[in-house]
Amino acid sequence: MDEHASAVAAAAGAIDISFNLISLGDVHGTSLAEMALEDFERPIRNAMRTQSLTTRAAARHMIRHGSGVLMFFGGDGANQPIRDYKIGGFQIALNVVEALRRQLAQELGRYGIRAVSLHSGGIPETIPEGFEGRDAIVDGIVGQTMLGRAATFEDVGDVAAFAASDRARSMTATAFNITCGAVAD
Repeated sequence: MDEHASAVAAAAGAIDISFNLISLGDVHGTSLAEMALEDFERPIRNAMRTQSLTTRAAARHMIRHGSGVLMFFGGDGANQPIRDYKIGGFQIALNVVEALRRQLAQELGRYGIRAVSLHSGGIPETIPEGFEGRDAIVDGIVGQTMLGRAATFEDVGDVAAFAASDRARSMTATAFNITCGAVAD
């Protein structure tokens, strides 16, 4: 990861933004009491490993440059009502990523590096057409919102562009709530 970050920094002159969004390999539909340990641990391990690798590699270059934005996606759901589905270690993985974001903001702020998260209540466009139970999942996402709709890829892109821009230069150690009211801050 460090070699890749160095190659990017050399080609571009700096690393301005680090954003890691991957599938965590989470398993849904089984209660924690019944879930296999491997299925529970996987999203937590994947989130921490990948976020740690990418943010460390980017931050080392950002420190030298004196600026940058570490951007995270997810949300800890602290103000979110408990939903009626079983999501295994996924929510815990998001909580751990939020803790990492807060710690990185504290440690790296003195170098001009900001750390922010984008919180969505779920993006229906990410669920493939024909996926079993898709309609129920989308209804669950939209049904939790105050606006009667969920954020789209375009919404996420617009907020991410703002969060990474100098127009948001005073924002760090915070989250951008794009849940359409599913989570009230």
